[in-house]
Amino acid sequence: MTAPVLEIAGVSKRFGTNLANDDISMTLAKGEVVALLGENGAGKTTLMSILFGHYVPDEGRILIDGVELPPGKPRAAIRAGVGMVHQHFSLAPNLTVLENVMTGTEKLLSWRSETSAARNRLLDISERFGLKVDPDARLGDLSVGEQQRVEILKALYNDARILILDEPTAVLTNIEAERLFTTLKEMASQGLSLIFISHKLDEVMAAADRIVVLRGGKMVAERKAEDTNKAELAELMVGHRVTRPVREPSKPGAVVLEAADITVRIGGVDRLKSVSFRLREGEILGIIGVSGNGQAALAHLLSGTLSRNAGDLRLFGEPIGNLGVADVVSAGIGRIPEDRNTEGAIGEMAIWENAVLERITSFSRGGFVNRKAGMAFAREIIDQFDVRGGNPASRTRLLSGGNMQKLILGRNLHERPRILIAAQPARGLDEGAVAAVHSRLLEARRQGTAVLLISEDLDEVIALADRIQAIVGGRLSPPVEADDADARMLGLMMAGEWQANSEAGHAI
Repeated sequence: MTAPVLEIAGVSKRFGTNLANDDISMTLAKGEVVALLGENGAGKTTLMSILFGHYVPDEGRILIDGVELPPGKPRAAIRAGVGMVHQHFSLAPNLTVLENVMTGTEKLLSWRSETSAARNRLLDISERFGLKVDPDARLGDLSVGEQQRVEILKALYNDARILILDEPTAVLTNIEAERLFTTLKEMASQGLSLIFISHKLDEVMAAADRIVVLRGGKMVAERKAEDTNKAELAELMVGHRVTRPVREPSKPGAVVLEAADITVRIGGVDRLKSVSFRLREGEILGIIGVSGNGQAALAHLLSGTLSRNAGDLRLFGEPIGNLGVADVVSAGIGRIPEDRNTEGAIGEMAIWENAVLERITSFSRGGFVNRKAGMAFAREIIDQFDVRGGNPASRTRLLSGGNMQKLILGRNLHERPRILIAAQPARGLDEGAVAAVHSRLLEARRQGTAVLLISEDLDEVIALADRIQAIVGGRLSPPVEADDADARMLGLMMAGEWQANSEAGHAI
């Protein structure tokens, strides 16, 4: 048997009382694609950060081609041929592609930069692996998928033989994700060894040769992709059988929110164009679309952080002006923002502080915050919404993405809101967390909350929504009943097919 290019031997890592990795051992062969699968907070990113030298293990060793890596030294890992593409890109948006790739590769005291040679080398690597980019393009002008391509090229430029990708499709569209995994398969066929962190069962089954499952910091299973299935993997991830909730028939009530010909202009560009919709009590209205078509502007408008330039809004039957955040909260509108890290929570604040943040007046008197009441409120959310990985006094940034999302969800649903704006509520969550979030949204619907669900996930919208509208180029399609929709119809709507049909006199 060929010796492995990578061996992780008995690695353990503790953060305070939290045992993030517990005696984990695994190997990686040349040209192999291994998926590291697990719930949010299972220890996947910690393990790969130890491999790349960001963390020092408390116990265990990392060996590359049989040679032990010095712990806690990323430069040594890079020299040994390890490259890592992080979930949150570490690139400079104001620099060009070539400048980003070259950063850190030349000596500070060099008389000149070997730009011409670097350009040729970048183009050669780009051509070899099918990762086409313009070396002179400004990074900030590229799509998210193109930026990820640059991250991979940067690792390959540094002669990576082992490539780690942390949640590589978390911010990609379905088409971009398919292209990425086609590229990864080609890279493996040329001898690169790949580990990708994921919790998405479809992509794991499609792309991996072998799957390693972590749960609670322990390695609980190892399977060849051909010898397992999604049901088994989901159960291995969470320790029990996972079933997603099913939407039941319902009779929506009165219209609680109505938009008519809404236009929102940002920087001279219309992000929303004559948008109209109605949202009723006890229903979920799904807004589906490819990222960048105006859904973020719609969420911000209804959350009170963006003003409209034209059109009418009615809230509970009454015409209203532009909403502020305080107006939204006092009106009983809950908000689950698209970006939980920058808009949903403040990482350096305690969990209890984030829990009461939007309703601070309810937990204060005479200018002083009632810490005891806030801690008790946070404890209720932690218990009721199964927020794992911390206590009320813990820093919020220590929570995994899924647990931070459950904190935000609990903060909004603890006292039933009349309206809930849920933007990408299950993005980046593992199978168990997705099922939990979906259950909470359907429970809110049963209790009479009107839910506006903004999502790029077709399956999610079909499963949860009563009616569906597509957003394309800032315009909303006419609504369709979810029971009459399928992935093909919604895919056509997301491509603007309804616009062409409408112009031809055949509106969907």
